[in-house]
Amino acid sequence: MVLNQLTVFFIIIYVLESVTVIAESSFMVAVLGREWVQVKRLSSVEMILTSLGICHFCLQWASVLYNFGSYFNPNYVFWNIAIIWEFTNILTFWITSLLAAFYCVKISSFTHPIFLWLRSRILRLVPWLLLGTLMISCVTIIPSVIRIHIRMQLVTMGHLPRNSTLFGRLNMFEQYFFRPQTMYMLLIPFILFLASTVLLMASLIQHREQMQQHNSGHCNSSLRAHSAALRSLATFFILFTSYFLIISIHLISEVFDKRSWFWLWEAIIYAIVSIHSTSLILSSPTLKKILKMKHW
Repeated sequence: MVLNQLTVFFIIIYVLESVTVIAESSFMVAVLGREWVQVKRLSSVEMILTSLGICHFCLQWASVLYNFGSYFNPNYVFWNIAIIWEFTNILTFWITSLLAAFYCVKISSFTHPIFLWLRSRILRLVPWLLLGTLMISCVTIIPSVIRIHIRMQLVTMGHLPRNSTLFGRLNMFEQYFFRPQTMYMLLIPFILFLASTVLLMASLIQHREQMQQHNSGHCNSSLRAHSAALRSLATFFILFTSYFLIISIHLISEVFDKRSWFWLWEAIIYAIVSIHSTSLILSSPTLKKILKMKHW
């Protein structure tokens, strides 16, 4: 296969992004794992970040193996790796939504009884919620396993005429059932993420407006902290929303012949993942402390 210069450029960008994501996720898991070994405990946020680091690590390796394998040697054997990618992608969506919901419950100033009840129990619930996201991902990936099995059956029945009734029914079932089902699996945790982030930003804006009525130095420092938190939330919101939209377009574009733009899509997707991993590292005091020590 002869590659043009633009394709080679996007492949190089994708490889650099993949190395970055793998290095960042390995750093997160190694540092937080050492912290757990030393003190025999992790905070709720660190447990969520460790889970996200593991997901990003597996997601990126699955992406690399599937993309290079299926692009340069199209074979249905690589579709099994696609199941691993899809599973870790769904799990990443759920854990990211859990992180947003955790911050919303702990930081927001809402006094509704539901928020007060969650705030008093969220620390004990995090391990169970992480286990719940794993179980939900395992259940929701089952239709994708069936979908891959159907695609393999379509390949093995490739000698049948294209207008074969059985061939047409299997192809239609995959197109009109499994593709929307994949979107719904991502849409549910994404809505949870949107709701949590918007509520938290609304709470911080409301609190900041209340503090603006005071002019003390302490209030000024609190205002700066709130402004920094809002900027971080806005960045996090834009990154994850962009990732969801890009993944959605990527799923829809499978209907069309987009092979010439394949590596451009992959470079765009994992540029967002790389920036997301960086923002997660910078959001953790433990990880930032280690980075400063390594820098000095």
